Order: sequence, then structure tokens, then C-alpha cells
Amino acid sequence: MPTPVDFEAYLRYLRRQSSPAETRAVLAWLAQPTNALVAQHWMEKYAQLLEHEQGLTQDTPDFDHMQAALLQQLGLVPNQIEAEAQKRNLPWRRWAAAAAVLVGVAAGGGWLWQTQYATPPLTQLTTPYGQTRVVRLPDGSTVTLNSHSTLRYAADLGQASVREVWLDGEAYFAVKHLPNHRRFVVRTTAGFRVEVLGTKFTVYRRHQQGRVVLLSGKVKVGFTDRTRSNDVVLKPGELVETWDAQPRQVVHKVVNTAPYAAWKDDKLVFDGTTLAEVATRLSDTYGVAVVVENPALNQRKISGTFSVGDLEALLQLLEKSFQLTVSREQNRIILSDHSSH
Repeated sequence: MPTPVDFEAYLRYLRRQSSPAETRAVLAWLAQPTNALVAQHWMEKYAQLLEHEQGLTQDTPDFDHMQAALLQQLGLVPNQIEAEAQKRNLPWRRWAAAAAVLVGVAAGGGWLWQTQYATPPLTQLTTPYGQTRVVRLPDGSTVTLNSHSTLRYAADLGQASVREVWLDGEAYFAVKHLPNHRRFVVRTTAGFRVEVLGTKFTVYRRHQQGRVVLLSGKVKVGFTDRTRSNDVVLKPGELVETWDAQPRQVVHKVVNTAPYAAWKDDKLVFDGTTLAEVATRLSDTYGVAVVVENPALNQRKISGTFSVGDLEALLQLLEKSFQLTVSREQNRIILSDHSSH
């Protein structure tokens, strides 16, 4: 039977108290990129300790600053930590580096883990390609997951002082406002978090791109990297969008919200959408590779509403309505111009 990895096992590993089997299990768990959001949650609990022990006061943990401060405190240099990360062959080395530093602190006897920082087990829900799923959370909020998306949340979400969930992929949130005004926070690996009281919005995290679209109410988008942008407060009908490759670029604008939320009703809405974006949407929805044969076609814009349920019918409509030729090769869809055939 596989050795389970929970927060307590992770903590024992950091304290060098785990058995060889548990150590192997934790390292294998860390090596899975799908666990990055949970690992971030655990690291944020460490940041709470740092606030307590070292007086750090930033609203959201700055992991690079946290690591640098600990390295200086322990007299370690970055090359040592990098070597440790390479030795363990972890794909996201920042977590390995922070963990290695914390192992050193724990070994020195400088840490006392308080019970208020304990992390309850997380429920994980994943949708396959071509399907959506409606999830009712313990606090009465509902989340509609788009295809190929993962949601994680704690079992005690309804009682937690701050309601937190973690998202990979895309989801529509209808957050229930509670009498005691407890915040609801959506976290992603896009370097931002969405804070709300009660509202409806979508969050998108794919292809090194992050996006929040507000349908009703009010939300605040806060950024992990304070040099990236100040917090952005959205009004209904507004969007915030970021790209990993351009970390200083944050777009905040008014949009037509229909194309961003129609998928929850099993529809794809294109409103002046480029063919390049259409190809990405088809790939995300159906799990197929979509190739635009002529790069010049990528900027052609398409408008229309299509049912998600029948991919073949959708392709036929695209072909007839926009003078495209659509061909299938196993798990690939090729879009080309009529003139090229």
C-alpha cells in the first residue's frame, strides 16, 4: 500500500523524523507538478510562522524574500540549495530550496509548530476533457468546473476563518455571502489570488496565462509579487489578465462577459475571437491538438455560439460559416483556408 502524504508527513520530512519509506513518498509527491498548489498552501503556513518568528508583515508571502532571509540566517549560499534541488530532481526547485532551508532550521531546534497552523486534508475534484461538473462547497457556495480542471478545498471550509480553494484550469464561482463576512479566496499558480465576500466570477489558469472575469458583485485581485501590480478591484463586466512570460504586464479592462462564462451552460461563445484563441479553446475543451495550418489565419476573427456537446457539428459549422477546411488525423484537428486546397 502506498505511503500517504499529508501535511504531517511533510512536516516530519522537514524535521528529518520520517522513515525511509515516508521520505521516498514525500519526495515522489513533491516531484508531481499537480501537487504544486497544495505545496504552496503548506509553504504559506510556513510564512505565517515567519511572520510570528521574524516579524514579516507582507500580506502575501514573498517566497524569494523568505528563502533569502533564511539563507542569510543559516549562513548558506544559493549554490548549496540549488545542488540539493538538482540532486532530488524536483521540477519546481523553489519548493525544494525552501524545504531544504527549513530542514536546516528544524534540525537546529529553532521551530515549534503551533496547532493553529495545522492543515486539514484537502478534497480534490478533477473533470475530464469534454465534461463540466457542478460542485457544492461546504459553505454553500457552488463551483462549476470546466473540462480538464482541478479544484482543491479543505473539508472544514464552512467553518474556516478564511474560505480558501485552489484551482488549476477554469471554473465559474457563485460564492455565498455569510453573515460574519468571512472572505472567500481562490488561489492559483498564476501569481495572484482572488478575494471575495459573495459574487459570481470566473477564474482561468492555463498555458501560463491567468484571468479573472467578474459577472456580478465585487472582487479584489491581489498579486504575490508586489512589484508586479497593486491590488486590482474589479467591477462587474471587467477582466484582469496576466501572462507568466510577461510578469509586469497586467491587463485590466471592460469586456463582454458572455464568451468567458458560456461554457458552464455547455456552450462556446466566440465574439470577435481570433482563430488562434478558438484553437486553444477547442484543445482545452476536447483534449485534442488543434493546428492552424497557415499562421496568417491565426488573426482571423470569428463570432458565434456553438454547443459543446457535439464536436463534429461544431467543426462543420466552423467550416461552412468561416470558409475553413477542417481535417482530422487521429487526435489532431487541422484548420486551413479553402484557398489552400
